[in-house]
Amino acid sequence: MACLFGLLTAGATPIDNLIERIDKGASRKFKIELKQADKDYFELDQQGSRVVIRGNTWVNIGVGLNWYLKYYAGVHLSWNQMQAKLPSVLPPVTKKERHETGLTLRYAFNYCTFSYSMAFWDWERWQQEIDWLCLHGVNLPLAIVGEECVWRNMLLKLGYSEEEIGKFIAGPAFLAWWEMNNLEGWGGPLPLSWYTRQEQLQKKILKRMKELGMHPVLPGYCGMMPHDAKERLGLNVSDAGLWNGFQRPANLLPTDERFDEIAKLYYDELTKLYGKADYYSMDPFHESHDDASIDYAEAGRKLMAAMKRINPKAVWVIQGWTENPRPEMVDPMKAGDLLVLDLFSECRPMFGAPSIWKRGNGYKQHHWLFCLLQNFGANVGLHGRMDQLLNNYYGSSNAAKTWSEPSGIGFTMEGSENNPVMFELMSELPWRPQKFAKEEWVKDYIKARYGIENTNIEKAWQLLAKTIYNCPTGNNQQGPHESIFCGRPSLNNFQASSWSKMKNYYDPASTLEAARLFLSGVKELSTHNFHLPNNLEYDLVDITRQALADQARLQYQHAIADYKAFAIEDFKKSSERFLHMLLLQDSLLATRSEFRLGHWTQAAINCGTTPEEQQLYEWNARVQITTWGNRYCADTGGLRDYAHKEWQGLLRDFYYPRWKTYFDALLTQMEAQTKPQPELLGGGPNANKTASELFAMALPQEVKIDWYAIEEPWTLQHNNYTAQPEGNALQMSSRVMKFLQERQ
Repeated sequence: MACLFGLLTAGATPIDNLIERIDKGASRKFKIELKQADKDYFELDQQGSRVVIRGNTWVNIGVGLNWYLKYYAGVHLSWNQMQAKLPSVLPPVTKKERHETGLTLRYAFNYCTFSYSMAFWDWERWQQEIDWLCLHGVNLPLAIVGEECVWRNMLLKLGYSEEEIGKFIAGPAFLAWWEMNNLEGWGGPLPLSWYTRQEQLQKKILKRMKELGMHPVLPGYCGMMPHDAKERLGLNVSDAGLWNGFQRPANLLPTDERFDEIAKLYYDELTKLYGKADYYSMDPFHESHDDASIDYAEAGRKLMAAMKRINPKAVWVIQGWTENPRPEMVDPMKAGDLLVLDLFSECRPMFGAPSIWKRGNGYKQHHWLFCLLQNFGANVGLHGRMDQLLNNYYGSSNAAKTWSEPSGIGFTMEGSENNPVMFELMSELPWRPQKFAKEEWVKDYIKARYGIENTNIEKAWQLLAKTIYNCPTGNNQQGPHESIFCGRPSLNNFQASSWSKMKNYYDPASTLEAARLFLSGVKELSTHNFHLPNNLEYDLVDITRQALADQARLQYQHAIADYKAFAIEDFKKSSERFLHMLLLQDSLLATRSEFRLGHWTQAAINCGTTPEEQQLYEWNARVQITTWGNRYCADTGGLRDYAHKEWQGLLRDFYYPRWKTYFDALLTQMEAQTKPQPELLGGGPNANKTASELFAMALPQEVKIDWYAIEEPWTLQHNNYTAQPEGNALQMSSRVMKFLQERQ
């Protein structure tokens, strides 16, 4: 701490600089005070006309700043708005307010976040994210940008050629799964300019994080090697196998005589590029079956020893996910050397709350973090587990605990930039020692987010908090209810992705009513020359989007019922109405850049320095959100549509053609059945069919369509999508609600 205070000068503090990025010139309205303390805290106070924010770290002061902006100034900063015009005279802090926490570690990011959300971010976008981290209390961010640069340097020294390295390291949109030992090469090879770009970007990221007093978590060596390392280098490796159809990298066995040498080479290259860290992230044997050829205890010992040789005080950070961390690997380790991220604490905790993943003794002697996963695949949709989050965090009973208390919290979402309400709620838990009712918290959240009060808007949010944001215990679905628009069509379409475990838990009438109430509130405000705040407009579009998607699920059922009833004319109308709803959704989402495909594809293209690079990056961006892999991995491996998105452009040009093709095929089948069908007469191929087989033939038959053949061509296109919003959000929301209510 002494060194930290030694750096403090009469000049601007890191928090002053953060405030300037929020609103240029606003830092003079605040007084920032860094004070030593035995416990993490922030304090709000007043000195003359200036608001005083003090705390014992820059990050804690950042939390205090965010608290003040929300609960005094009515300014909510989130992914859809990280700048704001603060009041010319700040509302005063009339009574000193202090908050403390014993949860000193507050982590952020899942490996997947770096591909599903951050794959193509530039420094400007990363600056905003680091500011978001500081405002939300994160002092332990995962920092794996540019890990591929370390591996390239390492493999070159091991004798691999650039061509061989290109076949091993994945493309920009798939680096996360390469880093987690799931696949090799898909989306590559990476151009040399990419390595230069990412190395420079990572150095800027680390510099800013450290300026704010954060402890970046660097990627450690988990034993991964190219799958051909046995033939290529004579190494003793475990059988790599496949992951959802992809070739997996191999695991270097801890008994190999070169294990320490290769681990040292990795850390030398990492340290040379990015310096040393106090925390290293390693997830060996991620999403893999037990392998009798691996001595897990010895593997853990070797990996820990290699890390400790770089920094004896370093801590190994590992994800608590499915079979990991394997007890036989971590049980022998000393307390304090390992930090476990309980990745899905709000739904499937391992630490002792009721859960299908519960471990009787939690993580035993090891420190762990209570984490919010919330989102998978960066899918779009309102979703949350408010009651379950609060119950699991504060403890649902007074029974004696057989597990240790957490050392902090973590944001471990696969995709960010969605459902800001859940991340805001999670960020405040360490600073609220007593359990509270979600209803009261939501009231305050509305005031903070919009800076206004309105009865209908509050009613809308209370309804959402009771329904779609309150997924109950026992429902293990992964992320939001998936939009019917985004799934491959079938006679029994329910979930869009293979592993969502989606299960109904709210009435679609609730989101329709919430959207109606929210729109009514916005219109009431608009009658008074009211300028629609950015947050209010974003939520208006998002809530209306959810209502339309939920009603489309009902419309789909109408269309399928008409098909099964052989009501041809009714089927034409119901299927056409569904397709109209899909295009209406596309037009609604066009009004916000966050919901436009162009904000994703344009960021990818902007990373390229040549037309060839731009095409590679655009292909990465398109494939990830659609087929995900090649034909085998998409279909047999089940990866297709895992990262589906309700985005303008994608709805119109990818999902609409799928559904139009499907409904046309059903209609063609129905119309064919009204005509003579001699092939169904006696004799021919049906002569020897049983009565039950003939009966089955008479039932409605699923049409056979080669979906991948329809989907892949879109991933190869280069038609332009822009991030620039089009249309008026209020007008489009009104149009959608009028359409939906016409049928009520």
